[in-house]
Amino acid sequence: MSFFSVDGPLYRFISRFWDMIKLNFLWLLCSLPIVTMGASTTAAFSITLKMVDEQEGYIAKDFFKAFKSNLKQGSMMGILFLIAIVALWLDFQFFNLLDTNPVIFLIMGFVGIFIFTLTFLYAFPLLARYQNSIINTMKNSFDISIRYFVRTLLLIFVLIFEVLICMWNEWTLIVGVLIGPACIFLTISGFALRFFRELEKEAQT
Repeated sequence: MSFFSVDGPLYRFISRFWDMIKLNFLWLLCSLPIVTMGASTTAAFSITLKMVDEQEGYIAKDFFKAFKSNLKQGSMMGILFLIAIVALWLDFQFFNLLDTNPVIFLIMGFVGIFIFTLTFLYAFPLLARYQNSIINTMKNSFDISIRYFVRTLLLIFVLIFEVLICMWNEWTLIVGVLIGPACIFLTISGFALRFFRELEKEAQT
């Protein structure tokens, strides 16, 4: 097999890189109204879960199909996600603004970050793969995070590493703008799909 052939590693790399750029652009475009960010994120995960499985088709067509089918639930999930971020931000703002710097706000903030991360880390890929209510999806995300806690910690460290790499210099920042969010979605999907399949096998036995 030639290195430069259609089946070669160079062609596959360029093809996957281009798919990531397209997915990233579509996610950014459909997230612009802010309220649709959750639906856009769910649609992006529907693509990256297929990428992990080597089953992706037409990126744009599949993205918009998933976006439309998850518009209501995905948007509601996204709004809850944003509300949680604002609540955490306000907590740390209170800690900084109050003269006494009450440590209770600091503790609440870190506990909130912990619960927030475990609740939402797998929520959007779950929404992309399964039919369920928003509350149950968030609960299942938390349960999966606790069950696979060590691997979930590893995933978090990998995500932090990816963000730091994107912010390393001006050139990596450009790459981060082009494919950064899509890379994060793909990384989470790689971990999540393994967990989903393990749980699906258990449910069948």
